[in-house]
Amino acid sequence: MAKFAVFVDLENCGAKEATLASIIEKVKMRGDILLGRVYGYTDRFSDLKQILLSNTFSVVPSIRYGYAQKNNADIQLVVDALEVAYTNPLIDSFCIVSGDSDYMPLVGRLKAMGKYVLGISRSEAASNIFINACNEFQFLESMGSRPAPQAKTPKRQKGSAASSEEMDLAALNKLLCDVLEEQADTDGMYASEVKGVLMRLRPDFNEKTYGCATFYKLLQKLAAKFGDMKVTNTNFNVMVSRTAAPESAEEQVQLTRENWREAFTAQLQAYKDGGFDRINPSILKADILTTYPDFNERAIGFKRFSEVMKQLEKDGLVKVEMDEENTMMIKLL
Repeated sequence: MAKFAVFVDLENCGAKEATLASIIEKVKMRGDILLGRVYGYTDRFSDLKQILLSNTFSVVPSIRYGYAQKNNADIQLVVDALEVAYTNPLIDSFCIVSGDSDYMPLVGRLKAMGKYVLGISRSEAASNIFINACNEFQFLESMGSRPAPQAKTPKRQKGSAASSEEMDLAALNKLLCDVLEEQADTDGMYASEVKGVLMRLRPDFNEKTYGCATFYKLLQKLAAKFGDMKVTNTNFNVMVSRTAAPESAEEQVQLTRENWREAFTAQLQAYKDGGFDRINPSILKADILTTYPDFNERAIGFKRFSEVMKQLEKDGLVKVEMDEENTMMIKLL
């Protein structure tokens, strides 16, 4: 199991509580966080206190001086990361939450020492040099910003309401599906491994809360109720894998010339609600394809995705820009 040190540039991640929670959850799905630090902390980030304290993160205050003010925190992050790499043999993995190309030498040194480097950043601040240097890279916009597909939302019967137990089970089922999807390169996980990840994410978890004597029985209950997981027991080895629940034809939603703007507007609003100002169009397309797997530009009247962006610009939803690396970005309006 990986042992992580996490270093967060608050300016880069947008300093939103939900965003920081997504970052921590993403890392915990991969291993334990032994050390966490955030840089650029000021009193305006006081709403982060609870999540920082509950995850035992320490803060490095922002002390501005001189012309290159932001470099102060950047240099401190590099110095601290290298100190940890040389002095703490327990830590074998590093998560750097920033996309600045200035961190590329740090990533190179960490990898040369045999450390695994996970990079996380907003797309507008992510340098291709930094992205390619990391062992793995995740865009913040793709972590928790996707709206749930409307077609998969369960319908309630008239006059009824979901009980708190049903909602808790649904939330737990989604979390476990996320854990399994992070292991997409495998055929599944041992139930004990799944529970280990779950305990890192939710230290107060107890299967008895859900009316089950064992974790195996809880997994069976979730699999039977939602159909998103497959649970097999062979010679007392319980394996859990992700299964795609079949969709009926009436549940499948297609994007057409008439409804595509509504879908794109909802996705753009999800990014705005997550605190993002600019995103890479490739992320937008990936999220649209996740919700609408049959999406095709020609089906909505365009030859290329760039033409879709230009139409959204004409509609006043975005502004198309080019960054320093001549990469198209869209500013959310």
